[in-house]
Amino acid sequence: MNIAIISLGCPKNQVDADVFCHALLKAGHATVADPAGADVIIVNTCGFIESAKAEAIENILLACAYKEQNPDLKVIVTGCLAERYKAEIAREMPEVDAVVGLGSNAALPAIVERVCGAGAERVESYGPKAALALGGARVISTPRHYAYLKIAEGCSNRCRYCAIPIIRGPLRSRPLEDCVAEAKWLAGEGVRELILVAQDPTAYGEDTGEPGKIGRLLDELDKVDGIRWVRILYAYPERITDEFIAAMARSQKVVPYLDLPIQHCDDAVLAAMGRRGGRAEIESAVARLRAAIPGIVLRTTLIAGFPGETEAQYNGLCDFVKAMRFDRLGCFAYSPEENTPAAAMPGQLDDETKQKRADGIMELQARISAELQRQKVGQTLECICDGVDDETGMYLLRSAGDCPEIDGNVLTPADTPLEPGEFYNVKITDADTYDLYGYALLQQKEAPQ
Repeated sequence: MNIAIISLGCPKNQVDADVFCHALLKAGHATVADPAGADVIIVNTCGFIESAKAEAIENILLACAYKEQNPDLKVIVTGCLAERYKAEIAREMPEVDAVVGLGSNAALPAIVERVCGAGAERVESYGPKAALALGGARVISTPRHYAYLKIAEGCSNRCRYCAIPIIRGPLRSRPLEDCVAEAKWLAGEGVRELILVAQDPTAYGEDTGEPGKIGRLLDELDKVDGIRWVRILYAYPERITDEFIAAMARSQKVVPYLDLPIQHCDDAVLAAMGRRGGRAEIESAVARLRAAIPGIVLRTTLIAGFPGETEAQYNGLCDFVKAMRFDRLGCFAYSPEENTPAAAMPGQLDDETKQKRADGIMELQARISAELQRQKVGQTLECICDGVDDETGMYLLRSAGDCPEIDGNVLTPADTPLEPGEFYNVKITDADTYDLYGYALLQQKEAPQ
């Protein structure tokens, strides 16, 4: 069968798709980029917040619309939305041919046979959450030179606004040796930048009685030939120990970049959210990181309009953003998620107020970001080339402070040929709020002897 895979949501979800894509190819199927030419469309959904659910439903309906031109087309829905709303999808979307929970991803080759074979049947398959593989053979769906390495699954933090434990279960750390083996394989495939992902990488090893194991993993990844950059996504402030910072600082490959999803700064709001620690722990983590790793780029995520958030608490968050001057920041209006404790809390704010507060934070951060970007004009930054921007015709590069698909880019003119996946020193000549502009300093090749 020709199979089109539409994968939505976070990098962790993309890794899941990479694993089941490999299994489908091994079973003799082929993948196609254009759903119009597919025999089967698999929609790998996200179901984290309301906007993600809306995007997932839209893509499912678009996939089903292809049946008008191809009545034999089969549509399979998997991922977080399928895990969380299995009964609703099965009941309200009869045009979907299979609804597959996360724990049944490994059965997708067999499910394709069931929905496409003689006497085709509608399939609903929901294995236990723990059956979702932590690793395994996979394809690399990102550009060849960078890849995501999932080091853990699920989460045990139990933040009161978050549905991840409901969807994916408690923390399950992947064996260190397995992580390193995949890193070596990725390096052999040409990957130069390795991006570590989990719901909370700093909790890696806690479920096996080995808190702080992330430091050991970083030490081992430092030994992997071929990998030049290692990037860590998501680090919870209360778990940023001096040992973790030391592991980052001593590594030759871990880039000076960290994403700290702090969500708020007010102690009362953080306590209502079910977050561990408070403003003191956040400020301590930031100060220690900046002291130990000069020039570190810090990114964070905030939630505005959490139930009960007062105007004074919101104003305090604005003052905090001004004082901390994070390099990167995203702020989201609180989204009440079904079956989470926060959704039943008193003091729910109206959507307009929540969005206005989130927009206000982003306006503040835009000014901070523009100032920090201007300070880079005149500097020379080591950057990796991601390719050419179709719209501008310029080369897209990233510095160590830029995560792919999340942060900005470093753009250079196309008159100097650059190779995707190669590293270049770029002289920065201009900046806007999120992107930098410059030109690559190409070293002169030595004349043959």
